Amino acid sequence: MRKLAILVFQSLDGVMQAPSIPEEDTSGGFTKGGWARSHWDEVMEQVALEAMSEPYDLLLGRKTYELFSEHNSSVDSPLNDMTKYVITNSLSELDWQNSIVISGNVAREISKLKAQDGPLLQVHGSWQLIQELLKNDLVDELRLWTFPVIIGSGKRLFTEGVANKKLSLLKSESSPNGAIMSIYRMLE
Repeated sequence: MRKLAILVFQSLDGVMQAPSIPEEDTSGGFTKGGWARSHWDEVMEQVALEAMSEPYDLLLGRKTYELFSEHNSSVDSPLNDMTKYVITNSLSELDWQNSIVISGNVAREISKLKAQDGPLLQVHGSWQLIQELLKNDLVDELRLWTFPVIIGSGKRLFTEGVANKKLSLLKSESSPNGAIMSIYRMLE
């Protein structure tokens, strides 16, 4: 059985929308994109060591897939060789190598995927998908990087409808620039 982990960059007040690129996600009139850039290099070193060093397959929503594909498919990237499962009801074919469409009942399809043998499934970004996974109790681990920035408004990691859940802290560490890594296991 495969485990599923979500990897999220969030502000101190829980906003995860568009941390890297200003135009990454402007939905809802969001104009504060790129808010994590001043901390990016040191945090990405830590992310590479703590969350990307073991084998994993990606599980992405359509918008995140399109963003990642645009930036990685034409360059030498480790993401190119891994399997990418893409939740979409609007795309039937995917151009980025090793990408597989998943559509229909998301909770049921992800449950089937988790029941298979294979490496960890890791979700990057994909706010809408994360909400669905949390509501359906499909997340095994949270890999959070909390940046010392307050955004005020935007898409937050935890929204209404997410059930009470106990967590166990597996690891916590700060980066030299004040971002905090917290890795939690979801308890039964």
